[in-house]
Amino acid sequence: MAPDLQRVVVRAPGKINLSLGVGAVDDRGYHALATVFQAVDLYETISATRADELSLEVTSEVPGEVPLDGTNLALRAAELLREECDVREGAALHIHKQVPIAGGMGGGSADAAAVLVALDRLWGLGLAGERLRRLGARLGADVPFAMLGHTALGRGNGAELTTVLTHGEWTWLLAVPGGHLSTPEVFRRFDEIAARGGRTPAEQPTVDERQLQALSSGNIELLADTLHNDLQVAAFALHPGLEPVVEAAEQLGAPAALVSGSGPTIAVLVEDEVQARSIAAGLMRESLVESCLVARGSAAGASVLDEE
Repeated sequence: MAPDLQRVVVRAPGKINLSLGVGAVDDRGYHALATVFQAVDLYETISATRADELSLEVTSEVPGEVPLDGTNLALRAAELLREECDVREGAALHIHKQVPIAGGMGGGSADAAAVLVALDRLWGLGLAGERLRRLGARLGADVPFAMLGHTALGRGNGAELTTVLTHGEWTWLLAVPGGHLSTPEVFRRFDEIAARGGRTPAEQPTVDERQLQALSSGNIELLADTLHNDLQVAAFALHPGLEPVVEAAEQLGAPAALVSGSGPTIAVLVEDEVQARSIAAGLMRESLVESCLVARGSAAGASVLDEE
């Protein structure tokens, strides 16, 4: 690893959750999760350039505001790496966004993952991938997956990852209905709904084995049958515009649709790009969504694009 790099460019993918099982809360306040992540080819691209201080700029292809203060996951990732490795240097960070903002697709987590990889190289730290993923897990359950990419089973708080083999191509229409959902608020509503219904979440939720079979065999019908999100009812309750999008997408011929993560982006499983465009036109015609994006699944994780 060259110790005198001046600039490193890394990109990391957004994600959708093909299934999300939510279990009981542990003593740290985290819900036990069992999820199947799939990375999609909408990317966050981070440029990190040597500087005396840490700074952040953002350009975006998607609507919404990105915080530029200490709450930003990219800056938090940089500070965490500085603390852990006793680094005194800074970096000028620039983010180019393609992942919907606050959409349940892990854009902020992808930023953090890309920053950890970029600054590890820029500062010549030489940390192994596993160490970087463990650091990333301290920032959020989606960060290690953004480093790993492709398709993976996540357990614990989602950060214990096992790669899932997939066959064939997966195409998704990502329907963005507008508005934002707070992840903590969605989990709170999930807890309220469970308590009201007298339901105790499982200590350790599980993933439907048929979903893993569907992915390994490339069976779109079986995958459609196994898409599931325990947070969906809570997301529907907090954002009344979501359920009509799911219903309309399926009426327009989609094999299946669900809320991605904590929402509000709706992930619509489609047979191909032609069907995606057709369903997008229908959703836009009915004024159910602000925008639609077509993406391919099982994209690569955080990777270095350029360094100099």
